Amino acid sequence: MKNVLILSAGRRVELIEAFRAELGVLIPGAKVFAADLTPQLAPACQVADGAFSVPRATSAEYCDRIVDICIDNAIGMVIPTIDTELMVLSERVGDFTARGIHLVISSVELVANCRDKRKTAAFLEQLGIRSPRIYDVENITFPCFAKPYDGSCSVGAAIVENKDSLTRDMLHNPRMMFAELIGKDHAEYTIDAYYNKSGQLCCLVPRERIEVRGGEVSKGATRKHALYEYLLPRLKTVVGARGCLTFQFFTKLEGDSYLAIEINPRFGGGYPLSYAAGANYPGWLIREYLLGEEIGFFDQWESNLLMLRYDAKVLVHGHAAAQ
Repeated sequence: MKNVLILSAGRRVELIEAFRAELGVLIPGAKVFAADLTPQLAPACQVADGAFSVPRATSAEYCDRIVDICIDNAIGMVIPTIDTELMVLSERVGDFTARGIHLVISSVELVANCRDKRKTAAFLEQLGIRSPRIYDVENITFPCFAKPYDGSCSVGAAIVENKDSLTRDMLHNPRMMFAELIGKDHAEYTIDAYYNKSGQLCCLVPRERIEVRGGEVSKGATRKHALYEYLLPRLKTVVGARGCLTFQFFTKLEGDSYLAIEINPRFGGGYPLSYAAGANYPGWLIREYLLGEEIGFFDQWESNLLMLRYDAKVLVHGHAAAQ
């Protein structure tokens, strides 16, 4: 079972292509499959070697459907890509392992700490990393930043300038949290980190988010500077971490101000930049999980590599209209 399945593939065409390229070198003939709620409308599913429809992650049949796909298609490794599927999958790792399938996902405990941003702040503090202050709803300092504690892609997030700007929905939403607003003098970074099966850091690539569109970086650059040196000792070991994790930071280099705002235990949308810089996470995952090799520390990736994204298309001939 040497094939790979990318879940919630959506627009992750570059991730599919990266895994296919590395499989072509390491396991010739192996295939990259994709799964999505509506694969016929997902660009990444169109470029994969095969695609499958799966129910929503909230469905009771979600994990069983993925296991069946793996068994029927000789899939030995599964890669989750979105926040909403992480908890349910982490709780069902044993079902995959029992069938010889490597579900590359962090532990239930770590996923829980990452999904609840209130817990994330406490977890980061244990690593020696500071986060923006979280305010009690009765004692908010304005301006502040409001967001759901389990949100993603900036959905539901907003800057609240003063008390009069607080809406009733915000105040009575039990999922809403209020945090210190970080000024525009801080640059935003995503950190692509690779952890082996033992939770040891093997690679760390800071990416400056120069421009963001729809919650995903459209212009970015790799940076090996003070932030990199700050993070190396602090992120050397993260208990329960597996595969690719992304850390979000606000950074002001002149004042040595480093504030972490969240952790996502999955590939980030901007990872293709780190891959182009030489941080070969797909290749390492294949080597570690499908070939049984050990992955050592790597820091020879290219710094100051600029990525400028643009829209591209995938054409599907003979697509029938939905009835």
